[in-house]
Amino acid sequence: MIRKLLIANRGEIACRIIRTARRLGVATVAVYSDADANALHVQQADEAVHLGPAPAKESYLDIDKVLAAAKRTGADAIHPGYGFLSENAGFCRACEEAGIIFVGPPAAAIEAMGSKSAAKRIMEEAKVPLVPGYHGTNQDPGILEGHANRIGYPVLLKAAAGGGGKGMRRVDKADDFHAALDAAKRESQNAFSDDVMLIERYVVNPRHVEIQVFCDKQGNGVYLFERDCSVQRRHQKVVEEAPAPGLPEETRKKMGEAALRAAHAIGYVGAGTVEFLLDGSGAFYFMEMNTRLQVEHPVTEMITGQDLVAWQLAVGAGDPLPLAQEDLHIIGHAFEVRIYAEDPDNDFLPATGKLLRHQPPPQDSAVRVDTGVQTGDEISVHYDPMISKLIVHGRNRREALAKLDRALQHYQIAGLRHNIEFLRRVINHTAFVNGRVTTHFIEDHEQEILQQEQQLRAQQCAAIAAFLQHSETRAQHRSAPRADAFSPWHAGNNWRNGLTVWRRQKVEVHGREIEIHFSGSEEKLQWRCDAAVDAQQGTISSLHGQNVAVLDGRRVNFSSVAQGSEGTVFVSGEQVDFKILPPDIGETSDTAHGLEAPMNGTIVALLADAGAKVSKDQPLLVMEAMKMEHTLRAPADGTVNQFFCAPGELVDGGSLLVDFTVETAEA
Repeated sequence: MIRKLLIANRGEIACRIIRTARRLGVATVAVYSDADANALHVQQADEAVHLGPAPAKESYLDIDKVLAAAKRTGADAIHPGYGFLSENAGFCRACEEAGIIFVGPPAAAIEAMGSKSAAKRIMEEAKVPLVPGYHGTNQDPGILEGHANRIGYPVLLKAAAGGGGKGMRRVDKADDFHAALDAAKRESQNAFSDDVMLIERYVVNPRHVEIQVFCDKQGNGVYLFERDCSVQRRHQKVVEEAPAPGLPEETRKKMGEAALRAAHAIGYVGAGTVEFLLDGSGAFYFMEMNTRLQVEHPVTEMITGQDLVAWQLAVGAGDPLPLAQEDLHIIGHAFEVRIYAEDPDNDFLPATGKLLRHQPPPQDSAVRVDTGVQTGDEISVHYDPMISKLIVHGRNRREALAKLDRALQHYQIAGLRHNIEFLRRVINHTAFVNGRVTTHFIEDHEQEILQQEQQLRAQQCAAIAAFLQHSETRAQHRSAPRADAFSPWHAGNNWRNGLTVWRRQKVEVHGREIEIHFSGSEEKLQWRCDAAVDAQQGTISSLHGQNVAVLDGRRVNFSSVAQGSEGTVFVSGEQVDFKILPPDIGETSDTAHGLEAPMNGTIVALLADAGAKVSKDQPLLVMEAMKMEHTLRAPADGTVNQFFCAPGELVDGGSLLVDFTVETAEA
């Protein structure tokens, strides 16, 4: 029995493990960096130990510091979570040498699957189906190109030591091979300190189906069915579900048995995931094995009724598996979506900033939210931008999908960009509703999912009008003399003797400038707006602290959040961000052309020379943020006058990186 557990991770991962440990009566120790001093996982643990500065290499990835924290607190076990040190064989061995239980597989199993090329050879011997490819050690670019030509395009370059889409590139033709190889190697080196590549045939329109396996130290093993993780972007999962829609029972059994062969081939112990590509014919191919608990494990917990972290702690302590294969059954259907701080309308660039509101939907046995943040927390550049995971369960797929959409409508996040509306578009797409999913789902339906024009509705205009009135009232109250607080001349409703006054304010919504007119007080406000696509006027009341808009007899509740000149309103399951525009006083100014950093990050490479003439969309520089590379391109034909950054430099979001002159057409 484990008595005290140190969790060598952060955020929602640590919080999720703490929840099970607390239920089992196991004391918990959190670790944290400077950036996480007030983080939720630190608050929830029984104890917490500071590791060092914000960069993960100087804190969460420092094995000596983590082990010292365990010894200092008397922890007899370490759970690595997922990510960071979870698949580090050296860390596993260091725990064993220190006499501390590593809640995970043996070091030899981690090493066997740590190299994708070595894993392919092991799987071939275990008779697990493989995708045709090259998994050798010769990394000469010419040799790699030759193998790509032999396999046939399109091919997929994959970091041998990687995961999560890092160091991965699809190459469609030979002319693009070397540029893609350089980019994949560079990203892999940054993420894993290793740039060894393997090459596989790119299976067109496959599904990504993975099997959850569990083995104990007594040699027992089970599979807890499958998860379909096909809906992805940049090789990172967006929606996961269990069981996989439309998967025949015979295929499920074959995949489960193949996954167990893979696990037994490396002497596996604990929770692991074997990932497969499934083509339209029902054939499946081994991709990789993740020697840890997966981010999407909650959907498996939902359909089996099992707590996989509890299983991990039991197996880690030497206990046998709690159930045999015949005791496991699929119960209903479950979905998981990942709520990210990112901008889907701007190539999914990660977003950083303060969470002015983080209000998940109500939770019960069918709705679960795993998160490591709360209102007021910062989403920083140092770690993954995931805010939370939303998991739902239903008696069948259609019911679970309805619950997921309802929960997303009730999820309120303000202060930075996020992907909730994007997720709603994905799960409500006809193809997804009907279970027609592949790894190209987002690309295939990009026009419907990513390029929807957002229209402003009357109920949203009403909420913005109420926000403007409230802001105006507060400003007037602040300016009123305290000694004359009841004077009508300083009332917050713009009182005039015998006259109704309409005020107007311009705001920017969805990139559009609109004008809203309003009159009255916070208790009874009238408004009108010509920009709404439906009703264009109505009344607003504040009853018992609750904002209510009345539109042709229809009552709609709403709420709002403000920061400076920017605001957010939540109404009828939709969110509208807007900016209050200053009054137009007739002044204009010229702004210098240039490229600004879209987020905090590190400059990786400059791809042009100062003084060079470039074409529109030509790559100018590469920056890395939140473990991903981003290429900044020329906004138009023109000249690069000067770079204000250098490779290796950390830059702030919004800072000017390039002075750029747009080429003007000659008269």
